[in-house]
Amino acid sequence: MLTLWGNLDSGNVYKVRLLWSWLGLAHRRVDVAQTRGEPSTAAFRVLNPIGKVPAVQLEDGRLLAESGAILQFFANGTRYWPDAAWDQAEVLRWMFFEQYSHEPYIAVNRYLLAYAPSRDAFDDERVRRNHPRGVQALAVMEERLGRARWLVGDAPTIADIALYAYTHVAAEGGFSLDGMPGIARWMARLEALPGHIGLLQESAVEVVGFSA
Repeated sequence: MLTLWGNLDSGNVYKVRLLWSWLGLAHRRVDVAQTRGEPSTAAFRVLNPIGKVPAVQLEDGRLLAESGAILQFFANGTRYWPDAAWDQAEVLRWMFFEQYSHEPYIAVNRYLLAYAPSRDAFDDERVRRNHPRGVQALAVMEERLGRARWLVGDAPTIADIALYAYTHVAAEGGFSLDGMPGIARWMARLEALPGHIGLLQESAVEVVGFSA
């Protein structure tokens, strides 16, 4: 059985969980949380030297980390990874956009405001500086989704999963989606897809604690 290391409230872990739910893939989850410092332990770094969740172990024992790589691996050969090379490049373009122009501001502010064990003046300044860049990222999405049903082509792909994960909880990072009807309609379409699960909805057939 597939094994996933990560916590329920992580957006990056959620990306993997959501795709697996769409695909109907059973898995067990090892509960590993950044807020408890577990990804930084030597035991976890054997799984992922970068010390971040998610990490996945395949049924043959191979280990894979980085949410984007995991999404592409499992989407390959399914309807969520397009056949045409151009569309594949477009999916990757949006996924790179998420990692470099969206997640560093929206996800980071969410963590600092809602999940960080403590926050200091440096963190408060970081939140302030991140905010306009996060707003800009959402505006880029709204421009696309105001005229299209999905980020790439005419059907959902892993690009939609990658951007949905932190966009739908952007309010936790202090970002308002008011006045962004394209994003609102897109989120509603995605949430209506078969196999959809919420961020905090457990989808694993077994959950175990992490042992360092």
